[in-house]
Amino acid sequence: MPDKNLNLSAVLYATLMVAAMWLGFLLQHLGLFSGCEGAIIPLSPFGLKGIFLSPFLHGGLEHIFGNSVPIFVLIFLLFQFYPFIAKKVFFLGWVLTGFLVWLLPPIDIFTGEYNQVCIIGASGIVYVLAFFLFFSGVFRWNMKFLTVSMVVALYYGSLIWGVLPEELFSQLAEPSRISWQSHLSGAAVGIIMAFVFRKNGERKKRFIWEFPNYYSEKDDKLWQEYKENYPDDFLELPQKKKDTIWNHLDEIRRNE
Repeated sequence: MPDKNLNLSAVLYATLMVAAMWLGFLLQHLGLFSGCEGAIIPLSPFGLKGIFLSPFLHGGLEHIFGNSVPIFVLIFLLFQFYPFIAKKVFFLGWVLTGFLVWLLPPIDIFTGEYNQVCIIGASGIVYVLAFFLFFSGVFRWNMKFLTVSMVVALYYGSLIWGVLPEELFSQLAEPSRISWQSHLSGAAVGIIMAFVFRKNGERKKRFIWEFPNYYSEKDDKLWQEYKENYPDDFLELPQKKKDTIWNHLDEIRRNE
């Protein structure tokens, strides 16, 4: 069972994703990707390929380090505890988040100005996974998955502030380079998928006495009537007699 033993595929997928991110970062700084190449450019056909490429591109070491650890941890938790839907959640969440970011118009919420932006980084996927893992446990109301939810909330609860523009909390000398659109899109997609997939795979176990119609006076009455009408069905089964030497006298005589 995935909750008792280490799921090696969970480690494998997490490692491959982080390795791909660092490979993309290396190629980016070798000049293979320059400017907005490979980035999501909202509402621009040229930026559609960024839906698939942007998670592998980052603005610097701090940016990729900041995404590598949560990506590894969250992918591991996803494949360890949700192996039955992990691939769907990961790849569908990746594509839907990127497409939603591409659809959002790059408008400054304070000035209303239309800004041409290039969005890179894997933070959208981080938000998909974090919000899926948290809300999936809540929607399923299963102790094992709720434990995962609490772990995610404990270590990544501060992510909630990332779904809003940084300018709302502090006065910046220049516009923030953090894509709150990616965070908001990832969070929304993660919550929706947690709700949609809440009945897939392992769910909370229910014992028979937890069902509302477990006890019925009518059934109890029928049971009592059956016992009265067929008492022989409830007699103790005959016990096997104790085996003694006298049962084997004939066999002993033959062997003498």
